[in-house]
Amino acid sequence: MFLPPGFYQRSIVTKLGRMVYQTADPSFWLPELDEKADALSALVFLHGFGGGSSAYEWSKVFPAFATDYRILAPDLIGWGQSDHPARRYQVDDYISTIIEFLEQTCTEPVPVIASSLTAAIVIRAAIARPELFQCLILSTPAGLSDFGENYTRSLFAQIVKVPILDRLIYSTGVATREGVSTFLEQRQFAQPNRIYPEIVQAYLESARQPNAEYAALSFVGGDLCFDLSLYMPQLATPTAIYWGKGSQFTSPEVGQRLADLNPQAVKAFQILDDTGLTPHLELPAVTIGVIRRYLKQLTQPD
Repeated sequence: MFLPPGFYQRSIVTKLGRMVYQTADPSFWLPELDEKADALSALVFLHGFGGGSSAYEWSKVFPAFATDYRILAPDLIGWGQSDHPARRYQVDDYISTIIEFLEQTCTEPVPVIASSLTAAIVIRAAIARPELFQCLILSTPAGLSDFGENYTRSLFAQIVKVPILDRLIYSTGVATREGVSTFLEQRQFAQPNRIYPEIVQAYLESARQPNAEYAALSFVGGDLCFDLSLYMPQLATPTAIYWGKGSQFTSPEVGQRLADLNPQAVKAFQILDDTGLTPHLELPAVTIGVIRRYLKQLTQPD
């Protein structure tokens, strides 16, 4: 388990099972201001999808906000320390469990920070329940089938849907140290030298949880992909988007096209040079600065 100092785990129960989340210990961060700790507004961090994903993805970023916000960083259902029901996951599963999480942990609209496909799903959750969201700060939000591109027709998506073969691919190509390292190097980081052993170990431990293959295979098989361009015009929540220039899944040009579909809601779009899919792991200090700027821009009155 990889918990930053000053954080501990709690959990809620959703319709799909128990969802574990990390939150700050007030006695560590605000020892003389317990009453302030109780009054802090929540700030939610949601990780993306991929073999071994979990709240660890944001663990180099969210401690920087622990003196100003009540941090909530869950492992989504099917990932990390949360329950892993044996099922074929669909987009609606994550829309509903994200909404359940906010309903049970937050008493007012909150800023939500999310990455990659989860960030795209958060947009749909904000469309469905706008009263739960104060603003969105999204890293590389993409449905992976945007503007009519159908990921489910790709050769790899078809291969991982073959029974028995799918489990073999997961056990030998994903839930191994070599598989995790290769994914991080080729798909997630712009500079492989930034991948240190703790990152690999955190992803590996998550990938080896019982039944972890179900959510991961639903992701790589395309069951969680959709065309985000069909939903962007419906978004009303103030939003800022930043995009790793070296993202291997969806290019910044697609991101700009998505942002341009709704300039009323999308207040900012920024490309981060020298980063890949997860700038928050690759260059956490830069990401912290970007998030601070957007929080100020999106939550403070003009």
